[in-house]
Amino acid sequence: KIQRNNYPLPITHYPLPMLSTLQTVDIIVVISLLVFLLVASMYSSFHKKDSEEYFMAGRSLKWYSVAGSIFGTNIHAQQIIGMMGIGYSIGFAQSHYEVLAVPAILMLAYIFIPIYRKREVFTLSQFLENRYSANARLAYTIIMITFIMIQLIAGFYIGSRTLGILFQGSGFEVSYLGGILIIAVITCLFTVVGGMESVVIADNILTILMIFSIVLMGILMYCQPEIKGLSGLLTLDRSMAPDAQKMHLYLPSNHPKLPWGGIFTGLIILHFFYWTTNQYQVQRVLAAATDRDARLGTIAAGFLKLIIPFFSIAVGVAAYYLFKSRFGENVVKPDDTFLKVLETVVPGGYGFTGLILAGLTCAIFSAIYSMMNSVTTMLSFDVYRKYINPTATDRQTVGFGQVFVFFMCGLAAVLSFTTYDPTSSDNFFLKLADQISYLKPGLVVAFFGGVFWKKTHSKAAVIILWGLPLVGFGLDYLYNHHLTNIPFFRENFGEKLNFLYRVFAMTMVGSVLLILLSQYFNGKGTPEKEHDLSVSMSGVWRAMGLFFLLQLPVLLLVFFKILTPQSASIIGALATGVLFFKYLKEEKEQLPFWKSDIFYSGLLSTITVWILYFFA
Repeated sequence: KIQRNNYPLPITHYPLPMLSTLQTVDIIVVISLLVFLLVASMYSSFHKKDSEEYFMAGRSLKWYSVAGSIFGTNIHAQQIIGMMGIGYSIGFAQSHYEVLAVPAILMLAYIFIPIYRKREVFTLSQFLENRYSANARLAYTIIMITFIMIQLIAGFYIGSRTLGILFQGSGFEVSYLGGILIIAVITCLFTVVGGMESVVIADNILTILMIFSIVLMGILMYCQPEIKGLSGLLTLDRSMAPDAQKMHLYLPSNHPKLPWGGIFTGLIILHFFYWTTNQYQVQRVLAAATDRDARLGTIAAGFLKLIIPFFSIAVGVAAYYLFKSRFGENVVKPDDTFLKVLETVVPGGYGFTGLILAGLTCAIFSAIYSMMNSVTTMLSFDVYRKYINPTATDRQTVGFGQVFVFFMCGLAAVLSFTTYDPTSSDNFFLKLADQISYLKPGLVVAFFGGVFWKKTHSKAAVIILWGLPLVGFGLDYLYNHHLTNIPFFRENFGEKLNFLYRVFAMTMVGSVLLILLSQYFNGKGTPEKEHDLSVSMSGVWRAMGLFFLLQLPVLLLVFFKILTPQSASIIGALATGVLFFKYLKEEKEQLPFWKSDIFYSGLLSTITVWILYFFA
């Protein structure tokens, strides 16, 4: 028998959480919602589509569809499970993965959207060819397909594992292999038959389900007598010793998982990759009906992302205290926290468990078929139409993409079954982020160099795209075998090089190399084609300069402990709001403020600044 506050058995003897109490109403809710998702998202597949309709939804998405699709693609099962698990095991610092996405979202909205959409491209690799060369396009295509394949394999792993645990003891047991096969079949069905329009509809349904599910779980967790709301959680956390508190955003600079120095360097760069250079996210704004729909949809997705820190990550922190009080410490693996919370706080008999289960199940599929849609778009336009059949008709292009869906699904299924251990107890989210971080800095350097510096040479960009991942491995070796022996580096950056610091170092090295190589090739007189970015950066630099000028005194007052973080959060937020209000008054269109995207981007930024100070 498991005692409440101590353990008579080793932790390995305790079972995984299971939903053995699923009732008939839960099963009905799950089946009904899954059928509704299938019928609603497949409705658009009943008419034939040309390539633009199949891969880009006819470039007709309204802002709310863009927002729902971005959020549905971004917040998938492995993130919900992983975020709550890291909140449980490490703390609120994981919120930086959501909060610090806001600068990158604004960068996409006001710099990259006008540039990308002016060219009416299907893929970002087409943009690179327009800016640089066909070699740059090919490099991006290969790197991104590799990146998406790693994500797909991981999605099959965490999706199958989640399905197995969710339905364990319910009469619908799913093995690890069985879960992989289910995901592969449903992914093929959605992607092959429906195209992007079906994917977007499914993403929007998922967004509604997912938001309702995580908010419901959060409210039920905060209502537990041991927690007593978010304010009670903060009080409970602050009653702990300083080194045991979890509701803080900033961990020591030598923390092995989430060092604060890496958060404000490498993580911001990773956000720039994800929101401005990542095909399967940017494809949503490329499919928007207008530039305004693209901007508003992106900003709205930013608001939705701010739900995650308080209703997923903080719920994981609350779960740590709840489980410690009721069961003792270290009962649950981090990746199983979500399921244990579901089992512990959600009452049975009302269909809530079935609703949440349906939302999580949909999230498993949504991210995978969203990525699959993007990778087949790249294969169709950047491989098939570019190299195999340049005169291909729309029908042939769509057919090629449909065939490759089956190939990519089969490959991802085999690799997920053979390369991942479904009984692993690692923090999967951070492990995956580490694995794929080698591929991202080169893309950021090449894209940002091409946008912000007109003298960036195409040959230099191609060298960076191919070579920077090797620099990353070299930096790992240099730090882990040499620099770690120097006390200054070991004490400030940890025993081993954290991947966030590595990403920052790779980006700095890559930027310097890009400048030097561009100067070299330009000096050789290598002809470069003309390009017009058609975006003025002066306003952007001025806004960023004013923002940091306003925040600097507030930061100094907090650093010298003249202001508390909570007081600084009000001052910093007000300063941010005043800055955006200034730009809102200068807006040429003179729209009512509630129709202006600048108003909403200002509100989003103000909330973000408040969070960054308050939880310091």
